Amino acid sequence: MGKQRGRQERTPVVWMVVHGLIASAFGIAAGLAIDWFPEQASTQAESVDHLYDLLIWVSVPVFVTVMIIVLFSVQHFRMRPGEEQLDGPPIHGSTRLEIIWTALPAIILVALCSYAWVVLNDIEAAQPDEMRVNVTGQQFAWTFEYPQPGGKPVKSNQLYLAKSQPVRFFVKALDVIHDFWVPAFRMKVDAVPGLETKYRITPSRLGTYPVVCAELCGLGHSVMRSSAHVVTPAAFKAWLADRNAPAAGGAGGGTPDGKALFTDGNGTATACGSCHTLADAGTASSTGPDLDEALAGKDAAFIRDSIVKPDDEIASGFQDGIMPKNYGDTLSQDELDALVTYLGKVAGK
Repeated sequence: MGKQRGRQERTPVVWMVVHGLIASAFGIAAGLAIDWFPEQASTQAESVDHLYDLLIWVSVPVFVTVMIIVLFSVQHFRMRPGEEQLDGPPIHGSTRLEIIWTALPAIILVALCSYAWVVLNDIEAAQPDEMRVNVTGQQFAWTFEYPQPGGKPVKSNQLYLAKSQPVRFFVKALDVIHDFWVPAFRMKVDAVPGLETKYRITPSRLGTYPVVCAELCGLGHSVMRSSAHVVTPAAFKAWLADRNAPAAGGAGGGTPDGKALFTDGNGTATACGSCHTLADAGTASSTGPDLDEALAGKDAAFIRDSIVKPDDEIASGFQDGIMPKNYGDTLSQDELDALVTYLGKVAGK
């Protein structure tokens, strides 16, 4: 009789263990199979992804164990009709079990934190020949500044990096808290007013990747976007030389295209069409004023001031600060002239 009762008591435990192992195996397989992240574009990304995979291996069994115990308890120890006024049976705690369920999670947490520290220490290690890039966030645009020995820094609304060239970003904000994040690099950091934050990456894959703000920063947060262009070292030197050249006409040289600057940024400036409606450009965003109405009958001087000093005169229904104030710095004179000419032609007539 005693042996039979022992088998009955052990059966639920065996059932939970078997089902827990099966559920954990499926959960881990699904977690590892899902493509959670964009392609890796920095040497740091691989280490970060490995850390995430390890967390899946550990967290899925923990989740499954907790849920199985909860569901088993609901099934076998739930209150039944007629037991509403009854107290539970008097029981005494198990010191051994309490030690186990306290010590085991503590050991797991210490192990995971230790491994995460090793990963963080490795990806933040200083690299030889690091290039400095100053990143400034303000509602609602990113500005990237490349200090030049003995000369003016190069400024751009687009981030250009050379493949395999270690970079250290120095990040700040001019107004509210932003968060500088390139998902393909896996690294992110807050941009805080009055504080300079930093992190390092080494681009490892050619291509163009989104730069986003990962901190809700106001009405135009969703359009606080830019692009990170990882190019060959030779192409990066050419781009830098082009931006350094007097009367530079954009990233590709020559006369800037005002419509291209408005619609897609032409590789150098934030696309105006992401915030404004303009019939000729085929854009229909309502984050900023409808330029077909706001610029109707306006002259070139007004249009230029609206770009470089946007808060001097604010369109009805909008608030100050919705448009970045840095276009006077990040647009070359040729780009600004081309944009003013284009807008005057299609909207200011």
